[in-house]
Amino acid sequence: MIRMDQISVDFPDRAGVLQEVSLQIPSGGFRFVTGPSGAGKTTLLRLMFLGLQPSRGRLDIFGRDARRLTRDQKALVRSRLGVVFQDFRLIDHMSVYDNVALPLRVSGKDPRSDRDYVHELLHWVGLGEHADARPAALSGGQKQRVAIARAVINRPSLLLADEPTGNVDDGIGLKLMRLLEELNKLGTTVVVATHSGAVLQRFDYPCIHLEGGRVLHGSRATSNPGGTL
Repeated sequence: MIRMDQISVDFPDRAGVLQEVSLQIPSGGFRFVTGPSGAGKTTLLRLMFLGLQPSRGRLDIFGRDARRLTRDQKALVRSRLGVVFQDFRLIDHMSVYDNVALPLRVSGKDPRSDRDYVHELLHWVGLGEHADARPAALSGGQKQRVAIARAVINRPSLLLADEPTGNVDDGIGLKLMRLLEELNKLGTTVVVATHSGAVLQRFDYPCIHLEGGRVLHGSRATSNPGGTL
């Protein structure tokens, strides 16, 4: 699904954000990306959804060299992705329902034919009573749940989630992680960046642990080992 070979990322104001990262994520796998703040977790996910080009090294996604993809080919790749961003990226003038259903429209489907599925998913994430609300009326945790529902609505081939339980309480966080597990069991490859020791203790999946922009292989270290999720 994803292969990185000696990937490095430099920014104009900071060199070595990622340094010589090599890893493989198999189709159907579930991986955590862990590490302290500033270790490069979000940058690694940005590479995976083609929001960033590596400064050096090779990135393959779905078996194709990312550097050789045309704009249309990148759009096709992104149509197979679900992404949960830390800043949610909801559309303010659209209702919760329409935000969640948006990937169906983008893919050419008629959301009306999937209305029951959209509502079922909203109930699953605890927002069944907020389908008509606008994002401005929601709390940070509620916005997070809308973002997750939107990311999984199209049953993506690859789901990338940046701190998906960071703004919700333990009960909702557990439910959201179970949703990602169920999606994984249906064949979706899942990559979750997290600093939550509670999540890592509860869900025993392999970790890609970053420190100082480098991968420490075989580590399940966390920056916050506490918690009761």
